[in-house]
Amino acid sequence: MVNPCYHCGEIVPKGISLFVLIDKHNREMCCVGCQAVAQTIVDNNLTQYYKYRTEPAQKSSPLVPEQLNKHKLLDDEVLQNEFTHTENEFKETILTVDGISCAACAWLIEMKVLQLDGIAKISVNATTQRATVRWHEQQIKLSEILAQIDKIGYHALPFKASTAEELNQAKAKAFIRRLGISGILMMQVMMIAFGLYFGAFSDMSEHNLVYLRHASLILTIPIIFYGALPFYVGAINALRSRQLSMDVPVSIAILLAFSASAWATISQQGEVYFESVSMFTFLLLIGKFLEFRARSRAAQVSANLLKLMPMTATKLVDEKEQFIAARNLVRADVVIIRPGETVPADGVIVNGKSQLNEAMLSGEQLPIEKAIGDSVFAGTINGDGNLTVEVKQPGSNTFLSQLIRLSESSQAHKPKIAKISDKIAQYFIAVILLTAIGTAIYWQQHLPSEAFWITLSVLVATCPCALSLATPTALTCATTRLNKEGIMVKSAHVLETIPTISCFAFDKTGTLTYGQFTISNVVIENPYFTKNQLLSYAAALESHSEHPIAKAFIEHRDFSINARNIEVHPSNGISGIIDNKTIKVGKASWLLDDINSPYLDSQVVILIDDQLAGVIYLLDAIRDDAKTLLNSLTQQNIETMMLSGDNKAGCQRVFDALSLSSFNSGLSAQQKMEIIQEKHQGAIVAMVGDGVNDTPVFSAAHVAMAMGSGTDVAKSGADVILLNNRLSSISLLSKVAKLTKRVIWQNYLWAFGYNALVLPLAVSGMITPYMAVIGMSASSILVITNSLRLLKA
Repeated sequence: MVNPCYHCGEIVPKGISLFVLIDKHNREMCCVGCQAVAQTIVDNNLTQYYKYRTEPAQKSSPLVPEQLNKHKLLDDEVLQNEFTHTENEFKETILTVDGISCAACAWLIEMKVLQLDGIAKISVNATTQRATVRWHEQQIKLSEILAQIDKIGYHALPFKASTAEELNQAKAKAFIRRLGISGILMMQVMMIAFGLYFGAFSDMSEHNLVYLRHASLILTIPIIFYGALPFYVGAINALRSRQLSMDVPVSIAILLAFSASAWATISQQGEVYFESVSMFTFLLLIGKFLEFRARSRAAQVSANLLKLMPMTATKLVDEKEQFIAARNLVRADVVIIRPGETVPADGVIVNGKSQLNEAMLSGEQLPIEKAIGDSVFAGTINGDGNLTVEVKQPGSNTFLSQLIRLSESSQAHKPKIAKISDKIAQYFIAVILLTAIGTAIYWQQHLPSEAFWITLSVLVATCPCALSLATPTALTCATTRLNKEGIMVKSAHVLETIPTISCFAFDKTGTLTYGQFTISNVVIENPYFTKNQLLSYAAALESHSEHPIAKAFIEHRDFSINARNIEVHPSNGISGIIDNKTIKVGKASWLLDDINSPYLDSQVVILIDDQLAGVIYLLDAIRDDAKTLLNSLTQQNIETMMLSGDNKAGCQRVFDALSLSSFNSGLSAQQKMEIIQEKHQGAIVAMVGDGVNDTPVFSAAHVAMAMGSGTDVAKSGADVILLNNRLSSISLLSKVAKLTKRVIWQNYLWAFGYNALVLPLAVSGMITPYMAVIGMSASSILVITNSLRLLKA
């Protein structure tokens, strides 16, 4: 019987017997190449590829370099749609990188990958051990990027919550194994050491002395070559790339101590210190493990976000329901979301109403009412109603995926002080090595018996691990804290800039007010038209607008009335043709020429064939937390101003109710931008708006904040997105930003202070190797613990 290859579909030649266990079945392969790639799919938990692929994979050649062959499956478009985001000619993804032990590793990966043609950006977060990569699809493939990372000693895979958690668990188990083996063997070596010490005072026979020394050597070998292996790997990777990392001095210290003791044992000359090097390595591993646990805690939130995405969706095809993988949804698909189910993709409700829990996006636990025309977002949970949703953004383009990418990017950002410290750390390691050499030479001449151990103390005590952890841990904890409260920091500079803000500019509609307009009065100026007709005409046009005022007309939408030649006039209104009539709906200042008109204080005016047909008055409530925020800013001597396109009467009402420094009404987006640019001369300005038609205004401000969680807002020029729609979040953002700045400075003062204090003590011989290990580990753990305070800010 002739069987096709399960991977590529070609006929399996006679005499070939190659299999891979896929989904509990042995699948036949035609060659070693296909077997290797299929096994890679299995090893990386990607076996669903075979379930959802539309055609067989290309035949895999074993002649392709091993690293490239290992990853080339990930170039497949079917798989890439699951974890990459495409924009123009560029692709972007988050990678989980195994093997990162410090900030120097992150720096090394960034430098090496940036050397490749086609790389637009890479930022590596040492705390979360993830990398955000952006590349030109026509110039370089993802497999080539992964292969390059492999070449310098690290291993990267597309970030998935389940994979990240499994890798984290695997690392934790590996740490525990190393600690367990090293701890047990260390205790045995310590017991022998007591025997040797005891034998020094009881004339132990030479035969027994040699036996105990050799036993100690054998017991120490697993500690040195298994327990301490991560330090050597890190050091070799750094040296191969002609760099110095924190693992270099530590590895030198361990190997020197062991080599000296081993030589003393074999030659039966000199002293042995197996108990010292065993305890030394064990304490280093404990420090690394505690550091790993602390970093894992700081990094777990964004990984948990991806767990919210459902695996399956119920799709409507010709009025029939089909269960498909959620990642296979495309734009314009229609899905059914039953009570209690998770929304599989961003979309708009076309039928039904329900309450949705959006706490994972906004931090707000109360369910939100949703009806026809409202947006829903992937990862949110449906309440007690049945919903029919048209997909707008599937897969890696969902708002939740954008949040995770933006969060990773902002966490990987390095403030100016961090960039300086990274350079200092590189040179500092070289200084340590030179100082250690000088120390060894000096003490060898003055106190040969202690020269070796004093040199080891210098190598270990001054290792600048804490220096490299100072910034990334603080930024990760700060952004995690803000994300929990529904504050999305989109741009990297925000936490640096916020504490320096001296002026806040606020949009009115949808920002200082809720933006939930209700129609309070309709004045008919042309008796030929009824109130319902005017409202239906306005609703037909406003259905094409994203402005908050448009929502006031949703209930008046008559789907038998259709508009054409629609034109949106930014900051003014909208126009179009209905029933062969030219209809204009917008601001009174745009449509009314008479400066003495009694309707200049209205919100909406309707012109039909350039004749005034009606005037509509709207009501919009002021946000409950607006007054509290503005009072707080005023007490801090921060200027507050309102920039609005609304008429003067509406702005005056809000100004009188709130403690604002000033207000400007009837402004276009261009005029708002010019006012903010004028403020640049003497102030650091933050602009807070609703994200609709505010992009040019946002670009003029030092920090731009957008209200709401719509995907249009996410794509705007905002630096911060207040997903919870609460102005009070600005106070929390300011508090966390100031505390983050203080924590980073505290971390650096401690790191620099510790190294400045311990270096002369180590060189002078006042610190033993034990004290050096404890001091180095305690220094790193203290920096991480200090940063973790931000999670409870």
